[in-house]
Amino acid sequence: MSELATMERYGELIEPATLRIQRLLPGPIDRVWSYLTQSELRRQWFAAGDMTMEVGSPVELVWRNDELTDPPGQRPAGSSAENRMQTRITELDPPRKLGIAWGETGAVSFELQPQGGEVLLTIIHSRVPDRARLMNFAPGWHVHLDILEALLTGGRAKPFWDEIHRLKGEYERRLPA
Repeated sequence: MSELATMERYGELIEPATLRIQRLLPGPIDRVWSYLTQSELRRQWFAAGDMTMEVGSPVELVWRNDELTDPPGQRPAGSSAENRMQTRITELDPPRKLGIAWGETGAVSFELQPQGGEVLLTIIHSRVPDRARLMNFAPGWHVHLDILEALLTGGRAKPFWDEIHRLKGEYERRLPA
């Protein structure tokens, strides 16, 4: 059985306000890097938004989660079909690391490490301001990475919103209050 099949799929708190989640993905590293940095590829699993590849450059991330899986599942009442966030690149070491500001308070880093023909993607979301947001971010990253993995392996991801709902309960049990 490959490490991809046996790796822990759930995020974990590595500090009280810092979530780490990892996936072992099929390489090569440049392919995975393109899914992080190219708007048209990134929008297929996460959020659109053009990036000028230099530290300090602004980025507007645009989420349209209903478009990520077919079917999308049942979007929660009160959730928008589109969400936007202004951010900027805070760290850049192609094709190994991309850091972005997360709104006004947080930060997210994407780190890529080749492992044979596969690539370990580590996402660290730091300075999460409260548990309510953590309980949105953890299942969100989990499902977005499930979709990325399906894209890279030729698989099919489960309906986005249904998985978010299911995983919220899992993360409530898994992550300490």
